[in-house]
Amino acid sequence: MSDTALRNYGRVAADLKGYFKNFKLGEHSTGLAFVVVFVLAAVVGWPTFLKPGNLLTILWQISYTGVIALGMTLIIISGGIDLSVGSMMAIVGGVTLFLLNWLTDRISPAAAILICIVFCPLFGAFCGALNGFLVTKCKIAPFIATLGTMSIFRSLIQQFSKAANIVSVNKGYQNFGGSYQSAMFYAVGGFVLFAVIFHLLLNNTRLGRYICAVGANEQVARYSAINVTLIKFLPYVITGFAVGICALLWSSRMNTIQPTSDGMNYELNVIAAVVIGGTSMSGGKGTIIGTIMGAVILGMINSMLVLGGVSSFLQQAARGLVIIVAVLLQYNNNR
Repeated sequence: MSDTALRNYGRVAADLKGYFKNFKLGEHSTGLAFVVVFVLAAVVGWPTFLKPGNLLTILWQISYTGVIALGMTLIIISGGIDLSVGSMMAIVGGVTLFLLNWLTDRISPAAAILICIVFCPLFGAFCGALNGFLVTKCKIAPFIATLGTMSIFRSLIQQFSKAANIVSVNKGYQNFGGSYQSAMFYAVGGFVLFAVIFHLLLNNTRLGRYICAVGANEQVARYSAINVTLIKFLPYVITGFAVGICALLWSSRMNTIQPTSDGMNYELNVIAAVVIGGTSMSGGKGTIIGTIMGAVILGMINSMLVLGGVSSFLQQAARGLVIIVAVLLQYNNNR
């Protein structure tokens, strides 16, 4: 072998050695987890898991919480958290159906649907603004503030409905999102659309840069003339809007809202997707693409457990285990 070839091989070996020396598992944990879970699910659920229908169903199932997870990513990057998203989904969807039924008796059914399509995300944004107000103006810790509104939202919708299911009397509303094809189209399509919008917002706008700056170091951001109060407030409003979209998709699909159960544990699924996607719980760092992968990972785990005949009760345990592993990898990466 010539001296030139030996030198080339030496350079390649040195480059590889340097790469693996500087390789940090935490920086690639989401991608590695995605590959590992996909392979395991394909083996356990063979051949059903790899069928296009099953893969599309996974996307459909994660779309509802996935839309909220996109907004939650902004909140956690800014240094906050929102535990009320599940209860918020129930109250936003329930109030929307109350309004829909009231309008249907007074105006045309089609006009009532259009009004509610606009009202639902706006009411969600209002509920999110309430959380943001408590955190930014009242100076209440995000965990405590949203823990309180979680109970308030759930209690209010149960009181208004007397804990009974809220059913739409507008037949056109169910046609809007009740069929399998339309529900899947709106849910998956909405998730993809919002993922693109949130990705651009976080990476290509001043707001996105300011959110990362505030989450990384609030005091330095304030010295940099950033309106910290506004930047911490807006992610809650945006997430509330996303909750409203989720409530609209869910209530039109089911044609009903169950105040006692709808949205239950959504906060766990949403936060899990964000954390598994690599967003730092201490704020300042995270990606929308990572959150999407985190949501898909959870969907694949659930599908794998179902196809493998594992008890549904263990799905929450598997989700909790994945969260712990994701946080441990983040901790080791930041050491």
